[in-house]
Amino acid sequence: MALLYLGAHLAFNAPAVIRGPDISLKASALPWYAVLSLLRMTVAYLLALAFSLFYGYVATGNRRAELVLMPLLDVLQSVPILSFLPVILLSLSVILPQSAAAEIAAIALIFTSQAWNLTFSFYQSLKTVPGEFREAAAIFRFSPWLRLRFLEMPFAALGLIWNSIMSWAGGWFFLMAAEMFTVGSRDFRLPGLGSYLQTAASRGDIHAVLLGIVALIVIVIALDQLLWRPLLAWSERFKLEGVEAHDTARSWFRDLVSRSWLMERTARLLWEPLLARLDRRYHHPDAVIGPPLEETGLRPLSWPRRIVVAATLAVIVWLALRAVDMLSGLPAAAWGGIVLGLLCTLLRVSCALAVALLWTVPLGLLIGTHPRLAKLLQPIVQVAASIPATALFPIVLLFLLHLPGGLNLSAVLLMLLGSQWYLLFNVIAGATAIPQDLRDTAALLRLSRRERWRVLNLPALFPYLITGAITATGGAWNASIVAEYISFGGTIHSTLGIGAEIAAATASGDYPRLLAATLSMVLTVVLINRLLWHRLYALAERRYRME
Repeated sequence: MALLYLGAHLAFNAPAVIRGPDISLKASALPWYAVLSLLRMTVAYLLALAFSLFYGYVATGNRRAELVLMPLLDVLQSVPILSFLPVILLSLSVILPQSAAAEIAAIALIFTSQAWNLTFSFYQSLKTVPGEFREAAAIFRFSPWLRLRFLEMPFAALGLIWNSIMSWAGGWFFLMAAEMFTVGSRDFRLPGLGSYLQTAASRGDIHAVLLGIVALIVIVIALDQLLWRPLLAWSERFKLEGVEAHDTARSWFRDLVSRSWLMERTARLLWEPLLARLDRRYHHPDAVIGPPLEETGLRPLSWPRRIVVAATLAVIVWLALRAVDMLSGLPAAAWGGIVLGLLCTLLRVSCALAVALLWTVPLGLLIGTHPRLAKLLQPIVQVAASIPATALFPIVLLFLLHLPGGLNLSAVLLMLLGSQWYLLFNVIAGATAIPQDLRDTAALLRLSRRERWRVLNLPALFPYLITGAITATGGAWNASIVAEYISFGGTIHSTLGIGAEIAAATASGDYPRLLAATLSMVLTVVLINRLLWHRLYALAERRYRME
């Protein structure tokens, strides 16, 4: 509340009129636009990966930190991306040049669409590392660095790679909003593939939309062949199994690169010496290995830290009180509309999650357990997840509006498109991690299909399903802003929902209403996470570890 108020307060002092560069719809502009978007995506992903590793490691390594960081992560992933983008843009435009503010805001928006599922995946992996492996690391007196390198990162590798693929798909999904955003008379735009697609969609230029989507598909397929498939083939070595799988993932590009003279020299002269130097520096064999996390008590803070914490809390409380003062001016009718919209959106999110579960679990298990099938379907799934539904949705909307349910049906559909991929990629990661010896045992016991689902598949997938469900519901809440309030051909189509409340407040620059709607959504998502998903996380950690 304090941070959102601070951003909104700065936003009042933003320039009255802002105009970005014109976006060309010529086909010749597409290669340069694609390069710019790819650079923004890469910077955002590297920041998201570094954030996820640091955040997950600190949250699982210190009980006091976990008590603060995990509820904070709930808040961060539940804040709707498109509702705080105007606050970031306008506040940055006060202190930075317009182009720099737009670039930072775009990278921040892409970062938020990539970071949370990576962080939840790494956190879930660290919490479910088999106990015997942790005991072995303690017996060998591994330092935290060696434990991270030889136990925790290898165990988390599969989930991180699949969620990285999902993070890039999510980044492409929100690229249109990141590179072109309007707040009243202020038009923030950046040259890129997302702004190209949004300009084409707003003008109804189907030819340009298709050209932009073709360029996006080419980039996604190239990334699949040159990056993700080699990483998945490399990660086969980290599967937790006693026998080798019958059919493993393969990559022609990895086979080609691994045999190259340059790669061999780079590994021998740079990479291996660097790792050896880090091992020597951060391994302390004489260090006392502390008790497990579960037995660690909470030591009291020192007085200097207490003073810093008290001063920080005082500033936060003062800003929060200022936010309450801003909210007190809202009429009762506005609060009633927010509450009613919240209930309607919650119902749509639940429907979208239920539909996503029905098809992602069986398909994800099929892809994850059949590498040959994955070789065919993986690029198709990546392309489908990466195409911004917001580019095609205004066109599809024209047909859906004439069907029973109208915009309510189309809103659920767009939420589904914004959330189902989080579930699918996590299910694929969980299915890929099922040990081959357990599959062989299920075959030897001649378990029926129903028994195999009950005693092997669902228990093995359970931790990954929870991670996917948390991030999928966050994606559905975020997608509600573009699903419930749509502008196409100069006409606004909207339905009752919290997403429509946020979008309308953004378009009109009504900051008190925007703050109230955003905080209401945050509070709802945090309560659902704490009361439902995190209890299921605890169940997965206690009962469904692979040990």
